[in-house]
Amino acid sequence: MESMKKLYRQAMEWLYIACICVAGTVMVAMTIIIPYGVFMRYAMNSPSSWPEPAGVLLMVVFSFIGGAAAYRARAHIAVSTLLNALGDKNRARTEFVAEIGMAVIGVFMIKWGILLVEATWHNTIAEFPGLSAGLTYMPIPVSGVVMILFVIERLWLGDAPPDSFTFRDQPQLD
Repeated sequence: MESMKKLYRQAMEWLYIACICVAGTVMVAMTIIIPYGVFMRYAMNSPSSWPEPAGVLLMVVFSFIGGAAAYRARAHIAVSTLLNALGDKNRARTEFVAEIGMAVIGVFMIKWGILLVEATWHNTIAEFPGLSAGLTYMPIPVSGVVMILFVIERLWLGDAPPDSFTFRDQPQLD
């Protein structure tokens, strides 16, 4: 059982690294594409039609895949005032309920994300006629699956250990 836990933890670490690599790459691409669109529109007076929709499509990937990574790293927005007011036992119960809530959100993202992908699969985007609109929504169900895997990790194994890539070079809170 210990080796299975260790293997799952390692798999989640690699999945986390993949998520932040994808999110980082997308952020770099957006950082290049958006200024290019502005430059072409205002400096060259020859606007390109594709930078803005490309930036929006990349933002979808960044938001959902990066959001899953932020969840694992506990870098998401959290209001801890209520948790700080609770005792240890009630804090643990509340955190457990929150984790179950995240799993429900992950299931919601998978179910409705797949339906959205299926409904829009044969549609195209005017600026990218060879690209299926359904494909652009694929990050939604994919991030739902990733989120559920991270929830399982947290419920089964607890938070990622301080020596993992997740917490490397981040200040440790007391």
